[in-house]
Amino acid sequence: MPTDKAQFLARCLVDNDLRGVFSHGTRQTPRYVQHFTQRELTPAPEVTLLNESPTTIIVDGGGGLGYYPAHELVTRLIPKAQQMGIAVGITRNHGHIGAAGIYARLPLAHDLFCYVTSGHQLHLSPEESFLAAAGGSPMAFGLPTAEEPPFVLDFGAMHDLYVGSDHINTLIELAPSTVFRSFGLGCVCQALGGFVCGVPVDPAQGKREWSGANQGSFIIVVDLNRFMPIEAFKAEMDAYSRQVQTMEPLPGYDRAMLAGGLEWEREHRYAREGIPIASRHAEALQRLAAQFGLESPVG
Repeated sequence: MPTDKAQFLARCLVDNDLRGVFSHGTRQTPRYVQHFTQRELTPAPEVTLLNESPTTIIVDGGGGLGYYPAHELVTRLIPKAQQMGIAVGITRNHGHIGAAGIYARLPLAHDLFCYVTSGHQLHLSPEESFLAAAGGSPMAFGLPTAEEPPFVLDFGAMHDLYVGSDHINTLIELAPSTVFRSFGLGCVCQALGGFVCGVPVDPAQGKREWSGANQGSFIIVVDLNRFMPIEAFKAEMDAYSRQVQTMEPLPGYDRAMLAGGLEWEREHRYAREGIPIASRHAEALQRLAAQFGLESPVG
């Protein structure tokens, strides 16, 4: 990979580990290396701007990982939202964008709201549960605060309901309405982050130079200052966060907090103390280092 792209990707993965989002941190490295060695994605993509208006952008990922076009998109959306009040864009022709929260957090430094989703190529068949039609279903929201940790809700709408998950039947039996809501949210992710971004329902229609470039992303950035003074909004978010922290937590938990608070705490603690990773995670990085004759990043 070009040095600048390698360093940027490494920073994104380590930042996720710092927040305790290990599923989308350095644990992804062997998977990405496999994409390159099997020529599913190019390690040196050329990210290009396909279309631009005062409030919209389309970015092409050039057949590489989705981190580069998604970051390029949100970086370009920020000044547009500041100028116009709202800006929306999509990315296409790339692989995995990583954690949607990476991009939802970037506008927070500018006191902007952000929504992010992504979709990928589906391979649906009559033999599958219709839950598979909801795809990967990533979704993230970012809201600015003043003194409290920024509100960052970063999740998979179908988490615990993906094909092969252990508790699908139990969840359907105990909370069918929750299952249907999750399915609906997943379909929204696929429609906006997939179909709008040039990823068709029928895989045969998805003609690609790089087979792994089968994903897209959809990002909205909004200037909340257009609706109320931003400092007043951030003060409300701080008050909201503090009030929630005084409330009774869920059974089995010792704290109540808004989304993003726990990851914010981990980020600061792990930066001081080091990142604790599971043995399987460490072993995967050690094997990868040995494969390429590199020093392992973990003991």
